[in-house]
Amino acid sequence: MNILLLGSGGRECALSWKLTQSPLCTQLYIASGNAGTATYGTNVSMGINDFEALKKFCLKHKIDILFPGSEEPLVHGVYDFFKNDAMLKHIIVPGPSKAGAQLEGSKVFSKKFMARHQIPTAAYAEFDESTFEAGLEYLNKHTTPIVLKADGLAAGKGVVITSDIAEAKVVFTDMIRHAQFGDASKKVVVEEFLTGIELSVFAFTDGKHYVLLPEAKDYKRVGEGDTGPNTGGMGAISPVPFAQGEFMQKVITRVVEPTINGLRAEQITYHGFVFFGLINVAGDPYVIEYNCRMGDPETEVVMPRLENDLVAMVLKMNEQKLNEVAIKHSANAAATVMLVSGGYPGDYAKGKAISGLELAKNSVLFHAGTKESKGSIETSGGRVLAITSLAADLKSALSQSYQNAELIEFEGKHYRRDIGFEF
Repeated sequence: MNILLLGSGGRECALSWKLTQSPLCTQLYIASGNAGTATYGTNVSMGINDFEALKKFCLKHKIDILFPGSEEPLVHGVYDFFKNDAMLKHIIVPGPSKAGAQLEGSKVFSKKFMARHQIPTAAYAEFDESTFEAGLEYLNKHTTPIVLKADGLAAGKGVVITSDIAEAKVVFTDMIRHAQFGDASKKVVVEEFLTGIELSVFAFTDGKHYVLLPEAKDYKRVGEGDTGPNTGGMGAISPVPFAQGEFMQKVITRVVEPTINGLRAEQITYHGFVFFGLINVAGDPYVIEYNCRMGDPETEVVMPRLENDLVAMVLKMNEQKLNEVAIKHSANAAATVMLVSGGYPGDYAKGKAISGLELAKNSVLFHAGTKESKGSIETSGGRVLAITSLAADLKSALSQSYQNAELIEFEGKHYRRDIGFEF
């Protein structure tokens, strides 16, 4: 089968690595990819939200599966575009409709969805320009810490947590009145702060049935001890030690099944990944957020632990026969350490030469923000490289990733040295 994968980060590199392991994958194209994805398939210079360009490419190259890696094309309706076009509707798109993608595309939508289906989540209120003054009053009376979230897509950076009410009001004002996150923060959700340990759970659904992939935990803050600003993710581990037994049964019965059943009950077309961003509060799972695709850098630990053929799973999804799939998890632990550019998640330089890639042993290097330039590999983003290792236990996997993190060099290189510190 010919596959076109949309995206250019570490997640897409890991998906490329996984998809090309399938004997069902004839040719893989990646739009627009990076220096790492080029080792698994053919990078294509094409905008992932340029649906007309996608159409022309898919018809010319006889694409069988359009695989959206990132959320943007899904939120903008790429599934609907393909399924409503007579020339494209035969192409399999493992992703939700535009309506389904609102689980990620709108925090307000997802909160209301959870309320309708009694899915546990933090208490909240929503505000926009018309209720701006009421929002300031609400903040004055709110307990701290306070969580403020831009309603729309903000590249994983639209969440601010503060224990200072004055700072919360400044952030609130910046979001709504100064468009800190553009249109994404025209609406702002103010949430109660939940105390616990976060984790990510992933379902793959055909709209009727679902299977659970290996769970993961990522680390958002840029600094050790979960300090500093939020990033797109500084590392990840899988499995998560407490994600088993009674707790996971609660996740399934209180969160996963009500979500899948709720989408079906509301006649929302949803095929593909459902990412549940959860927090374990004294043994009970609460939903922090939904995503309509796989996470990053969680994909970099989930795909190495998933022993099933991903292309075969997509075909079963298309046939609505995921109930016939038995998911196989590797018994090994996976650990990813992300190398990032100096200054990230703020301003950072690009075009820094990367050396030592050939020295890394017993790890998979999933490229994120890289490009090839005149025969060498250079940095091209904030998150540069995900170093993933598999080992019998988490400590050993982390040790291997850290050994290789020391060997790879580029100017301004930074990484967290405490991934998996809770365990």
